[in-house]
Amino acid sequence: MRKLCLVLLAAMLLAAPLSLGMAEADKSEQLYIQVSALGGLDYFYDHMLGCEMAGKELGVKTEYVGPVDYDMTAMVAAFEQAIAKKPNGIVVVGFEDTLVPIVDKAIDAGIPVVTVDADLPTSKRVSFVGTGNYTAGFTGGTYMAKALDGKGKIVLMTKPGQSNLEERIRGYQEALAAYPEIEIVQIADTQSDPVVAAQAAAAMLQKFPDLAGIACVEGAGGAGAATAVKEAGKVGQVKIISMDRGEDVLADIEAGVITASVAQQTALMPYYAIQILMNINNSNVAITTDNKAAGVAGVPAVVDTGVIIIDAQNAQYFKR
Repeated sequence: MRKLCLVLLAAMLLAAPLSLGMAEADKSEQLYIQVSALGGLDYFYDHMLGCEMAGKELGVKTEYVGPVDYDMTAMVAAFEQAIAKKPNGIVVVGFEDTLVPIVDKAIDAGIPVVTVDADLPTSKRVSFVGTGNYTAGFTGGTYMAKALDGKGKIVLMTKPGQSNLEERIRGYQEALAAYPEIEIVQIADTQSDPVVAAQAAAAMLQKFPDLAGIACVEGAGGAGAATAVKEAGKVGQVKIISMDRGEDVLADIEAGVITASVAQQTALMPYYAIQILMNINNSNVAITTDNKAAGVAGVPAVVDTGVIIIDAQNAQYFKR
């Protein structure tokens, strides 16, 4: 009997590495795809980086797909192609509600979806990972108020129609409402294009000769505002609060053109989104006796990745 037990134990020990190897092989075949747009912007380099890092560290396959410009039709087509690959999960930047049907289509096909950066709360997505956008705007507004010593006219720059950017605008508005001598004179459209943003900022500088500040809630605005302020010869006179951490923004912070930037921890978004999708596929946190039957995803509904103020004191540490 004892000999039989020893034989069985030896067999189990020999089989263990094989079983472990099979589990690792299975995980290594899992595919997670991020679908986005605006891939040509510096900002989305960090999305690509986070997606790649997650794949390497977790030992799974990752892909990053989508158009280089703001083209929702092309983005939906890329999402359709992602669904056709039957991945283990999809990460998507929820730019507009027009993406809700395709997200729901993936969920109905049994593919879990996590939104990042901008949420689609009316969709069937399982989780959202991104910046607390209201807090980001409020943080920028508070910094702007201090930079202006609590008084002056300012312009806000955004791309209208994106829920995440609208929340940042609301954060700015509510932060600045505490300063009666600060007036938001206009909200300008950047179209998420640095050239358009520069033109819009130049128009604002002409319209309001006594403009004290320009605050931007998306990546293209800061670079555009900096160009306009330099061309107008108003460096130092007009305070600029940018958004994110493009190389041009960092250079302009060091040069004293941009006062500060509200930077998101962008790479963390797809990084944690893929971890959430991995948990759905490979873990089972026993929140109930039967999570699936109870309709429990077993993952956090929202993960706030936070923001950081970049100014002349710390800009050097954010260079790639």
